This record gives sequence, C-alpha cells and structure tokens, in this order.
Amino acid sequence: MAFDDKLKSLPLVLCLVLFTLAGFSRGTGWCAEERESEIETIKKFAGQGAADAQFYLGGLYLTGGQGLPRNYEEAAKWYLKSAEQGYADAQNSLGWMYANGQGVPQDYEQALKWFLKSAEQGNSNAQFSLGVMHIKGTGVPQDSQKAAEWYLKSAEQGNSHAQFFLGQLYASGTGVTQNPGEAAKWYLKSAEQGNVYAQFNLGGIYAEGRGLPRNDREAARWYLESAKRGYANAQLNLAVLYAKGRGVPRNDVEAYRWAGLAAAQGNDPARRLKDELAKRLSPEEIAGGGKQADAQ
Repeated sequence: MAFDDKLKSLPLVLCLVLFTLAGFSRGTGWCAEERESEIETIKKFAGQGAADAQFYLGGLYLTGGQGLPRNYEEAAKWYLKSAEQGYADAQNSLGWMYANGQGVPQDYEQALKWFLKSAEQGNSNAQFSLGVMHIKGTGVPQDSQKAAEWYLKSAEQGNSHAQFFLGQLYASGTGVTQNPGEAAKWYLKSAEQGNVYAQFNLGGIYAEGRGLPRNDREAARWYLESAKRGYANAQLNLAVLYAKGRGVPRNDVEAYRWAGLAAAQGNDPARRLKDELAKRLSPEEIAGGGKQADAQ
C-alpha cells in the first residue's frame, strides 16, 4: 500500500500540513479519520521505506513542523533516503541543501547531481535551480544558453521565478536572441502570479513602450501592484507618475505618499522627490499623505 493511501487514516490537521509541504493539488477529503500520534505514524512509514513519508518527514525536520525540533541534519538524512528511491521532490530538496550547506557540507557537485535527477523528472523548482547554477557558473561552467533552456522548461510549467528570469534573458539578449516582446510575455506571466520584480519590470515596459505599445495606465497599474507589496523602486516610479499625471490623475499628495514609503526604505531618489513635493503641499496635505503612508 502506498503512503498516499495510508494517509487516509491520519488526522485532518496533520494531513493538511503534509498537503502543504508536498504541494499536492488534490482535495482534502481523503484525510479524515483520527489516529494515534501523527509524528510516530509518519516515522513508522518512513522507517518502512515509504519514499513519500521520508520526504514529508524531511520537510518537518527542515521547518520544525508538528512539534519536531528543527534539525537540518535529520532533514537531509530523510531527504536522501527518499531521493535515493527516485522521489523527485526529495531530490530537489536535497540538491537545495547541498547548494546551501544546510545539514550537509556545501557541495555544488552533489547539488547539481540531485537537481539534475529531479529536473529530468520534470520538477520545475529543480529546473529553475539548474538555470541559476548555469547563469552564475556555480558548480558548472557559466553557460547562459543552458540557463535559458532550463529556465524555459521551468517557466513553461508556471514557475514564476523562472518566468521572471527568462524575461530578463530576453530583455538583455543573454543566452537567447534579444526579444522585448518575449521579455514582456514572460514578465506578464510572472507578474500575474504576484512576482514584484516582474510587476515592476512590466510597468517599465509599458511606461517606455519596450516590447509592448506604450500605455501609461498599464504602467501605473503594474507599478501599483509591485508598490503595494513593498518594492521601493515601484513606489518611487508610481510617485513619479502621480507627480506628472501620467496614467493616473495628477495628485501630489499621492505622489508624496508613495515617495515617502520608498524613502523610508532608504531610496535616495525617492527622498529627494519627497522633499521637492513637500514644497508644493500645504502642511495639512503633507500630514494627510504621511498618515496614509503610515497606514500602508
């Protein structure tokens, strides 16, 4: 009997935790009945050689979940047991631990080995990691073309990080033929998943008309999405749009508010803009913009 089937007998709370760790897309109706100690049950199945249980147990040790003490060495141990059985998620996690030296000595050769095994099974996170290793030349010769190939494999599966970095490669012509339209396409896919850097870059594409027709309203929209998530450069650019009335009605109070939020993160151009805007605002308006910024 597979561990997935055995999970049907575990308590709902634990099943939901495991559901999150594993990234399953299944429903939760299959986790219903209560049983004895959740951790002991997982350890039992892991000890019997169930690869998925070993992966889950590794995840619990990695995060310190379900009352287990965080223990990177134990996490690596269980990930290895699972990975050696061909479990792709465990192979990816083990590669990550070798790449970062958590629970095991840092070893890029081992990281590459396990990322490759996982990526060849279609794991998008491992594919993305291979792209990073090749673009940086970490543990492998620097190869932008191979990086682009791995980013593409990952991006096509919906990995927002890979989509963003693939957009970067198309924007700069690194490892691929420069193509602003392709850059915009991948930034959009990543931005729609909430990637603040992709949202910011997409705002810039619309603001400057690179790869897409210039559209100040769309620029303001994407800068706003990124700015709301706290990205200082997006907050600054949104402030500039408000100050100039591009894509949004001109509003110095809103410009002051967004410039203030960026300045609070140490953004010097935003600080200078805020100081300039303050000369055009009344004390009441400055106070109102400051209160809105504090509430952001």
